[in-house]
Amino acid sequence: MKLSTLVEKISNGEDSYTQFKETIIRPQSLAKEMVAFANSEGGIIIFGVADNKDIKGLNDEQLEKIRQLVANVANENIRPPIYPLMEIVTLNGLTLIVITIAKGANKPYSTSSGEYYIKSGSEKKIISTEALKRLFFQSNVHYADEEILLNTSIKDLNTELFYQFLEKEDLRIYEELQNDLLSLTTVLENRELLRDEHLTLSGNLIFGKNPQRFNKSFYIDCVYFNGNDITTNSFISKEVIKGTFGELYKQSLYFLKSHLIKKQVEADFNTLGELEINEIILSEIMVNALVHRDYYINSSIKVFIFENRIEIISPGKLTNSLTVEKIKSGISIHRNPILNSISKYVLPYSGYGSGIKRVLKLNSEIEFINDVENEIFKVIINRK
Repeated sequence: MKLSTLVEKISNGEDSYTQFKETIIRPQSLAKEMVAFANSEGGIIIFGVADNKDIKGLNDEQLEKIRQLVANVANENIRPPIYPLMEIVTLNGLTLIVITIAKGANKPYSTSSGEYYIKSGSEKKIISTEALKRLFFQSNVHYADEEILLNTSIKDLNTELFYQFLEKEDLRIYEELQNDLLSLTTVLENRELLRDEHLTLSGNLIFGKNPQRFNKSFYIDCVYFNGNDITTNSFISKEVIKGTFGELYKQSLYFLKSHLIKKQVEADFNTLGELEINEIILSEIMVNALVHRDYYINSSIKVFIFENRIEIISPGKLTNSLTVEKIKSGISIHRNPILNSISKYVLPYSGYGSGIKRVLKLNSEIEFINDVENEIFKVIINRK
């Protein structure tokens, strides 16, 4: 930004396009300011200037903290993430940081706690229900699972795995593809697995040769702790599971089953033992964790076994207006529509919202926790 432009903006004071911050502020407060600009026409936040337009400047420690703050908030406290421009400017011998937030291309934006803001003069205000509906209607809403991965190409696709899926999903298309009546690129693009010659997130996660090469955080951490406290330094077994959706599901289910107890339920010594937790429950919870997690959050799914319980933790709170009571009653809103559609052919998944009801029918004591503040969804299954 030109110094003359910066001086003019400071002299004009705060308005719909300009905000002053004297020093570092709380992440939640900064997220609200950035969301309001992104949902409006964009704007700038100038750090080192007081509300009364008095230029205070920033020291080296403040500069570093603000740089880290802005980067973390833009990626972790705003949904979907934004990419602000950060400039360090010297004015009258004092150092300022100018943060430029562009008008959002993927409106509406919200804070990680689900709050939507818009600019109103120099202030910000929560968007009304009607205005929010208009923003959703006017915007071309994007989902994480349709985002393209720029470093990928069709060469990173496991074509054999995709052909196996297609044979189940649409035999006619499969045969036309085999007979060179259709191109593989066309079929992949029609299913939102490939776009602009790059794999989408869905294409990579379900059919990629090495999914974690391009999505490094999307794996499963499995730990069997020695006790009932996550802070213990002792564990019985530990595994990091990587691979496609199908591999993640099979290996995580195997980890759970191999460490749970099989109990004799009949008098005959030769009868097979019964797993202490019904396998259907474990299967449904793992499928839900894979299909419905928030893929805008770079974090792994956690599968923790303790002496007295199992915890399965998914990144991301429940999407939109969903609550624990709603999912218990069978209401389903698809956060990842492409993954939801294709998973019906690669996982034991229906997509009808019946999974949680089926789980509760088998065990009504299972606990579901929608942790909004920490952006996680946790399932707790007690071991008897």
